Amino acid sequence: MPLTDEENRVLVKAAWRLIPLLGLAYFFNYLDRTSVGYAALQMSSQLGLTAAQFGLGAGIMFVGYCLCEVPSNLAMYRYGARVWLARIMITWGLVAAAMALVTGPWSFYVLRFMLGIAEAGFFPGVIFFLSIWFPVQFRTRVLAWFTVATPVSFLVGGPLSTTLLQLHGFLGLDGWQWMFIIEGLPACLLGLLILRYLANRPEDARWLTPDEKSTFSRLMQAERDVTEKNEHFSVALKDVRVWLLSGITFSFTLGTYGIGIWLPQMLKAEGVETSLIGWVAAVPYFFSTIGLIYWARLVDKSGRGVLHLICALLLAAVSLMLSVYINSLLPAMLGITLALVGTISAKTIFYTLPGKFLSGKAAAGGIALINSIGAFGGFAGPFLMGMAKQMTHSFTAGMMLMGCIIMFAAFLALLLMFMINNRQVTSGIQHAD
Repeated sequence: MPLTDEENRVLVKAAWRLIPLLGLAYFFNYLDRTSVGYAALQMSSQLGLTAAQFGLGAGIMFVGYCLCEVPSNLAMYRYGARVWLARIMITWGLVAAAMALVTGPWSFYVLRFMLGIAEAGFFPGVIFFLSIWFPVQFRTRVLAWFTVATPVSFLVGGPLSTTLLQLHGFLGLDGWQWMFIIEGLPACLLGLLILRYLANRPEDARWLTPDEKSTFSRLMQAERDVTEKNEHFSVALKDVRVWLLSGITFSFTLGTYGIGIWLPQMLKAEGVETSLIGWVAAVPYFFSTIGLIYWARLVDKSGRGVLHLICALLLAAVSLMLSVYINSLLPAMLGITLALVGTISAKTIFYTLPGKFLSGKAAAGGIALINSIGAFGGFAGPFLMGMAKQMTHSFTAGMMLMGCIIMFAAFLALLLMFMINNRQVTSGIQHAD
């Protein structure tokens, strides 16, 4: 049902209270994951890391992440988002800053693995938290403003990281060490702010009036009435749609991180000066930010989430594969830009889907399961690119492989659309995705 003006006002008020803080947290979350790509411009040569070793270290973070994702989200369901998200942020900030202590391949692997363990549960935890606060009619817009931190972290993080690399030699530390320290510690401070200002659910928010709390209660109860009664985690494990979603997110995550972490070194190979790499790498993410917000509005208006997901994945796959056939830097960057618009928009659309058929503990565990399997793509993408680069001395093979995998994700999304439509017809719901 369409939202009334009063309901929309209350939801906008909550969004302004919650999303800036959570979005800033996600900005540093993504920055601390991917800034290693800029650190490699100095770190790899100084520590003697090969392309394969760097790719393995960059990706191994996601192994720890995958192993701890479901337990972390189930713990958040038990202890509440406020405490658990704060714990995640403080620990990942400390580990991210400790990356300055890396001395070789093995310390690189260990600290990246620990970073994955520390970060596990943050993104799916926020997704579950937002599903408690915002009804499905408003959720895509909220997710868009939250996940816009992904391209913005590259947009700001690229120039910031390459600027910090210029601190080489200051107080006896290398530039890449300063980069890890300065970009890691803010997460600890944000964790303390979340502990102070976040409310687990609308009923706990002191900044809402009793009437506004009543509006939230009515909205979310109406959603629970139409959501399938899938309250137990075991239900999520048995649902084929959960496994289809896991395969889809694995594929587009592989593409996003494969591009994002290696893009600085791709630009360096094209002869771009180190001081300019951050600014050039930021360009695709500027347009990705605009594309993400616009696409989210289209999804909210149409309600056809899976169809838009298919379109976003097809755009990403085709653009990525075409970009490898272009020898000129400018047209190739256009292809990479369109690919990132597709993958980042797909991520926002994607995470509105699990809440349509999972609730309660099944939603907390199911979203974490989907994200943990998907996050393995964050390991596979950088690792495959590193292996392909070392074997072929170019990025072409790795980019083509990622494009093919994202194309397969579009096929899985098509299967998901048919499955959802069939269930809607069986239950007597006429609206098709």
